[in-house]
Amino acid sequence: MSNLSVHALHVHPVKSVAGTAPDEVAVEPWGFSGDRRWALVDPDGTVITQRQQPRLALAAARPLAGGRVALSAPGMSELVVDVPEPGPLEPVVLFGKKIETVVAAGAAADWFSSYLGVPARLVHLDDPAVRRPVDPDHALPGETVSLADAYPVLLTTLASLDALNALIAQGSHPEEGPLPMNRFRPSLVVAGAEAWAEDGWRRIAIGDAVFRGVRECGRCIVTTTDQRTAERGKEPLKTLARHRRIGKSLAFGRQLVPVRTGTVRVGDEVRVLE
Repeated sequence: MSNLSVHALHVHPVKSVAGTAPDEVAVEPWGFSGDRRWALVDPDGTVITQRQQPRLALAAARPLAGGRVALSAPGMSELVVDVPEPGPLEPVVLFGKKIETVVAAGAAADWFSSYLGVPARLVHLDDPAVRRPVDPDHALPGETVSLADAYPVLLTTLASLDALNALIAQGSHPEEGPLPMNRFRPSLVVAGAEAWAEDGWRRIAIGDAVFRGVRECGRCIVTTTDQRTAERGKEPLKTLARHRRIGKSLAFGRQLVPVRTGTVRVGDEVRVLE
């Protein structure tokens, strides 16, 4: 496995909104620096994602110095949002669990509400070191995560995408393939692996950083959303259901937790330790 390398890195500052593909990224205990520190919530405080609002795929968030973000979307003027000052904590609900956040300035709420056509507020995770523990069924003591769905880092491989696209081509909706990697919104894309090899990776090193492989990534309806058009289809869930059912999950990708921080760069060697 000595030919494994980092093909791409992705940071999504706002949950469910398009992000950026930097050449390098700092790995923090709770994930990539600046990744999913912001999220949208409805009036009841429940986090909004592409599950409810597929048009979020067409919006983008560009990270700026100091944790600020620049927001853009079709028909909208760019808006720069500052990290909110320390203030009252706002509990929000993500997958049934409460997380304390800080509400961003009202201009961000107005911007997203206008774009989506429904009331929405932008919130910020001020202290990822303490706010949200990783699922205790799969965590070590003290492990935390940002506002990502479940775990700090999601790894995918080019070979597994190629294998999945080959299966889609043979299935009932071949016209929907081949799918691009952005359907899966990964943090880290690896080149040089055999298809599905990542299923068995328990520990990997990249540069100075080391990651613990936790489990497969169960996929949801977001993967059926074309990230360029916000239109939904049937794939890849139809094909994953036939060929990649692991327990209750329709699996694509590997969930990771950093166990040693460092900097990861495109082109870095990926070393499988276990």
